[in-house]
Amino acid sequence: MGLRGSIHRFLKFFKVGWRIYRDPLVESSHSSLYYWREQMKAMALYTTTEERQLPYRSTWHILVNIQAVVFFASMCSGLKESIGDHVEMGRDLAFMLGAFFIMFKICYFYWYGDDLDRVVSELDALHPWAQTGPNAVEYRTGKRWYFVMAFFLASSWSLFLCIFLFLLLTSPMWVHDQNLPFHAAFPFQWHERSLHPIGHVIIYLFQSYFTAYALTWLLCIEGLSVCIYAEVTFAIEVLCLELRQLHRFKVGLTELRMEMNRLVKLHQKIMQILDRTNNVFHGTLIMQMGVNFSLVSLSVLEAMEARKDPKVVAQFAILMLLALGHLSMWSYFGDMLSQKSLKISEAAYEAYDPTRGSREVYRDLCLIIRRGQEPLIMRASPFPSFNLINYSAILNQCYGILTFLLKTLD
Repeated sequence: MGLRGSIHRFLKFFKVGWRIYRDPLVESSHSSLYYWREQMKAMALYTTTEERQLPYRSTWHILVNIQAVVFFASMCSGLKESIGDHVEMGRDLAFMLGAFFIMFKICYFYWYGDDLDRVVSELDALHPWAQTGPNAVEYRTGKRWYFVMAFFLASSWSLFLCIFLFLLLTSPMWVHDQNLPFHAAFPFQWHERSLHPIGHVIIYLFQSYFTAYALTWLLCIEGLSVCIYAEVTFAIEVLCLELRQLHRFKVGLTELRMEMNRLVKLHQKIMQILDRTNNVFHGTLIMQMGVNFSLVSLSVLEAMEARKDPKVVAQFAILMLLALGHLSMWSYFGDMLSQKSLKISEAAYEAYDPTRGSREVYRDLCLIIRRGQEPLIMRASPFPSFNLINYSAILNQCYGILTFLLKTLD
């Protein structure tokens, strides 16, 4: 596939999403996960065994990993030059945390790419989860809502990413004493514009290209990740709809029993997919919780250190809001998953009809009710689950750090 084909493949999500948003009658033949995956394939950084068998793809994956290591190592070398300047050192540490997070994700999914692909393929194959036929539930509203939500998520992130990249990559043109988008140091002072002008230009282009490429890939993998949990949430909603419609199922006991068996298996399938998803994202969930908390703590510390300089305070305040915004997004999707899963037992209770059914049907309903007592969660052990309650606890912890620093500095 050439460059034009890759661009078309990358932009297809936005084209399909716009058509679905404009016309409520238009339906997508795939879930949003399929299009997120297509974007990563278009970037040639979807690290599965099948993709690595394509021509030059494995070589490109190794090259990207080498570029990430060089990018991060040069920033670590640049950190030595900032020792003594707390503001510059804090800014370098913040960018290093972000670079390490991206490098970790690239390496992590290099090894877990096949597991991720199996989850995505299974979810897309089961989409839209509901049975077809005369007794089918009305799932199209929920299907459209989740797809449009993913489309607006991708569009808004892409817009903010373009603005961020423009400001970051042009910063050497309007920020005094800044020669490169990121503070970095290379051997033989190749990064010094006065000593090695050609080397400086090459390093500037390398930082610009790799930053745009890595952040775009990060947007895709983050979108794919949160939409996997959103797709599981949509499956829960469909299960609840079908359970509530069960008592209106105008068939004999044999067909009712078969339908009940299908719903029990569907519930089991949802729980199995969620367990596999949590296993696939176990390392990245731990890493992003640690990185976000570190960025928030660093931002608070640096803002307090330079509280008399409004410009520096504003920079680290924006960084803190970005870290909290990222964590709040994951907490929102995790909380939505847990809250929707608690409605399964309610839907199963509403499906109970003492005038129809058999002992086997009632037993299956009791099984679903019992399983539904415990919420399904987005979690990476041993850390707590991602939800708004734990997110509030993190905010309280950050406020406690801020209060302690204010009292100490005063």
